[in-house]
Amino acid sequence: MGPWLDAFVATFGLIGLGALLRRTLLPDLAVWAGMEKLVFTLLLPALLTASIGAVDLATLPIGGMAATIWGTLLTGTALSLLLARLLGHDHATATSVLQGGIRYNNLMAFAVVGAAHGSAGIAFGGIATGLIVPCVQVIITLAFAMGGTRRPHPLRLLRQIVTNPLLVACALGLALALVGGPPPGLRGLLKALAQGSLAIGLLCVGAALTLGALAARPLTQVLTGLLKLFAMPAIAAALAHALGLEGLAAAIAVLFMAQPTASTAYVQARAMGGDAPLMAAMITTQHIAAMLTLPLWVLLLAR
Repeated sequence: MGPWLDAFVATFGLIGLGALLRRTLLPDLAVWAGMEKLVFTLLLPALLTASIGAVDLATLPIGGMAATIWGTLLTGTALSLLLARLLGHDHATATSVLQGGIRYNNLMAFAVVGAAHGSAGIAFGGIATGLIVPCVQVIITLAFAMGGTRRPHPLRLLRQIVTNPLLVACALGLALALVGGPPPGLRGLLKALAQGSLAIGLLCVGAALTLGALAARPLTQVLTGLLKLFAMPAIAAALAHALGLEGLAAAIAVLFMAQPTASTAYVQARAMGGDAPLMAAMITTQHIAAMLTLPLWVLLLAR
């Protein structure tokens, strides 16, 4: 019970505190925008670099994790697009359904697996992030481009991927792992930066939630939420079992797929022509629902 309480009371407590601070002490949106940028470009990459750099890559079942995660994301993509088509949505709304169906909140994922599984969970989470981010970004970028007048340019797509701070951090972490881990001076700096990433990041998640858009397309929200919070982790669990992926690696793959959609999905929907009001609504409702679904998945995996 102790690890369970640590994982969820702290996580959702910080999210709730962020929502409260946004509406009381720190109402300036520019403050939160700066904090989000700091987390995304520096603090979370430091956590990834430190955690991946400390693992023994030879002992990690990377092949099984890759097959499980990529298989789940591709299946989720097909189901999301099919759902949008069955509901009769246009391209803009379909892209938001897709983001709501396959993207994940990496800050919440690291908070949950770190509290439930310790440093080993964060290390496996770093590997999972390195597998998820490029796959999702390619899918989302292509989906937006296919409905517009400009077709995706391979070099532009490659630039977006290789300059993603999370992917750069994963690559640095892998490089450090290959040479035996970060040197003593760098290890201390990375650890100091990493310690602030989850707390500040979860406060930003709470600040980004909005109750004003909850009325947008309720049926679409419900069905997309069921896909993201129940179907995606169930698919991951089934694939892990079929591929023989076991233990902590399988648990991390399932838990990362069980996360609510990324809070940054709203920014991408607004910038690239998606249904931004629907995206804002799905971000809020999925995070609220995750307060119930994530503990369920942790308990199921523990048994």
